[in-house]
Amino acid sequence: MVQMELKENIAILTLTRPKVLNALNRDSLKALQKHLETLLDNEGVRGIIVTGYGEKAFATGADIAELHGLSYEDALAHGAFGQRLFDFIESYPKPIVAAVNGYALGAGCELAMACHLIVAAENAQFGLPELKLGIIPGYGGTQRLQQRIGKTRALEMILTGKFITAQQAYEWGLVNKIVPLQRLLPESIALLKAIIEKSPLAIRYAIEAINAFWDEERNGYEVELKNFALSCSSEDGKEGTAAFLQKRQPNFMGK
Repeated sequence: MVQMELKENIAILTLTRPKVLNALNRDSLKALQKHLETLLDNEGVRGIIVTGYGEKAFATGADIAELHGLSYEDALAHGAFGQRLFDFIESYPKPIVAAVNGYALGAGCELAMACHLIVAAENAQFGLPELKLGIIPGYGGTQRLQQRIGKTRALEMILTGKFITAQQAYEWGLVNKIVPLQRLLPESIALLKAIIEKSPLAIRYAIEAINAFWDEERNGYEVELKNFALSCSSEDGKEGTAAFLQKRQPNFMGK
């Protein structure tokens, strides 16, 4: 369902259901969750890439067979599980890059948006076509899409169900970078390496502060101030500022 490969201090998680273009069923989501929970405590892994198997699809949505005929109560539980998992990904303290290698549709698009950054292959396409099935996105898509591209464009994408190309996704601010398919993983790794050379603590604090802007129950400025103070007073903060003053490279320890 989800294969894991370690490349130095980066974990690559690959969705592996090629017969259904990596559609996300409950088992694959649970496998993804298990890997991420395990990697939380692995100090040797500093960043994570999520991608899909093959050259056609990142993930083509939820497994429709699992959605067909759900009762209201079962649908609530199903959607709540997906939302909790994608919230977990969005708030994950280590940077996660979605390397989108083709179609990212429905739940696949929602998964990509839950990741901190998105690198798209030139053949990538994005869409939330759930309305064509008589349902709506249920794993946070109606919220995260408008956070990334604005309400007007999100309404257009969701209500029409149309797909957008990697180039359009880049122009709208949905993805960070477009690369040739054969360069997708190397470029995603390079992006992560540019991040993980920084303090692990500072990365975690920055992710939390940025996410707080969208959380109605939190004051983003207060979270930023608290995390600024925590980072300044940390060993990494002292090491980083000392290294700057001494004109040398810092040695961050994540403390």
